Amino acid sequence: MRSLLTATDHPSVAKEGLDIRASELEGREVIMSQASKPFNPEEVRVIVASLQQPAVFLNMVSDWPALKWNVEYLSHVLNGKPLKFRIGERNMTKVPQFETHCEYVQATLQEFLVWLHGGSDVSAGLFAAFPRSRYWAYADYKYIAMTFEEKAEVFQDIIWSDFGFPGRDGRDSTLWIGSEAANTPCHLDSYGCNLVLQVQGRKRWHLFPPEDTSFLYPSRIPYEESSIFSSVNVVNPDLERFPRFRGARPHVVTLHPGEVLFVPKHWWHYVESLDPVTVSINSWIELCYWRDVLKRCCVNDDDDEARVGEALTRTVVCALKSVDPRADIASWLNTTEAAVTSHETNLHYVNLAVQACLDKPKICSAKGRNTSARGSSAFSRKRKCGSGEEAEHSAATDAVRNPAEPISTLTPSIPFGPNLVSVAREAAAVAQHGVPSVPRDDNISLTNNLEANYCCGRKDCNSKPTGVHRAVISTDELLNCLVHPDVISLMTEILLDRHCSH
Repeated sequence: MRSLLTATDHPSVAKEGLDIRASELEGREVIMSQASKPFNPEEVRVIVASLQQPAVFLNMVSDWPALKWNVEYLSHVLNGKPLKFRIGERNMTKVPQFETHCEYVQATLQEFLVWLHGGSDVSAGLFAAFPRSRYWAYADYKYIAMTFEEKAEVFQDIIWSDFGFPGRDGRDSTLWIGSEAANTPCHLDSYGCNLVLQVQGRKRWHLFPPEDTSFLYPSRIPYEESSIFSSVNVVNPDLERFPRFRGARPHVVTLHPGEVLFVPKHWWHYVESLDPVTVSINSWIELCYWRDVLKRCCVNDDDDEARVGEALTRTVVCALKSVDPRADIASWLNTTEAAVTSHETNLHYVNLAVQACLDKPKICSAKGRNTSARGSSAFSRKRKCGSGEEAEHSAATDAVRNPAEPISTLTPSIPFGPNLVSVAREAAAVAQHGVPSVPRDDNISLTNNLEANYCCGRKDCNSKPTGVHRAVISTDELLNCLVHPDVISLMTEILLDRHCSH
């Protein structure tokens, strides 16, 4: 934890000439800071490992220097360094505004501020071509380690150790700066979970549980490693084309400055900025951080298996799209991906991921196959920044200390209350579109799932193959079946079972 108090800047020390070492003051500050928080780091770590639903932590970051990271401050720190902004249209349609549908500009935060305040002249730079009444701007996925590589001292402004992740700071975090209406399309992350600190402005999060995947019509086009997108614009859904979305269960929360949102593994999320300018900081946490907790709670760490699935997905997508003469790379490869990787490279990734699973020590058995917890550094990326660089997983991954508590204390009831607020389901979110909800069936078969998700597109089709009309199957539709999460999961299981049997 970074101390906010030193012997040189504390007025009473300078005035009274007290002979107190800076290290002693730092220690006192740490004790005071922890005492003022509702949960200590070990408590938070166990809570987060146990949470199965989104929740907001309050009163946990009041002493974080990162709370001063508003756009004006960041503009001063970056001192004219250009960032890549994604530009999207405010006009709300029923089609998701994927990153491949947006425009991009290189601009400074000073130019962004001029544009935010209504400037449209040369001082707004490339923003001048995009009237604020029609467009929003988003400097998203900015890895702090790269963005502030010449200002390494700011890394300590972010103190994820307060949440039970020792050594994790700005080097393992990502910065998001957006204007009103800036948004991230609805998606789920294939592995890990997410901690999000809101710094400036408010953001609204629309979250859906993993069980709603079939209602969100998952797609891997545009392709991005570890992100599965929804074909539905969840805030303005086309219910004629995607009728099963009526069965989705949205959980909605507005995140305010100073609050930290926890997004569990495999929860879908769509995020939109509500205020003229928003700033947030997040960190993707892999399950290996809780291996000691998860093992004692009999929970499997399946991030390694997820990496096998991601390697299989990349191999299939690149293979089919690369041979499609009508496929423009810019239309299917997300801007967060540097380039199309070769089949040889993709197969190498598959082998590395499978080997990482086979090398894991046994802790339990599932269908004759080992499941446990040992990370694969080759697949520890979350997303790539706009310029294509890879974000390396922190060495702090292996620095988690083993808790001494017995199993009974590692699986407590979640202490929801004034300092930990559960994100509730918003039952009226779908009904507001004027369409009644339909009964849910959480035991939908894979066959029915694929039929429901990928009909031919005709309005009279009713999502069932009737044989009355000729189906025209595109490469993308074929891919959405081949790399559907259920199919990839089954492929992963078969592949690992085959190699475990040797």
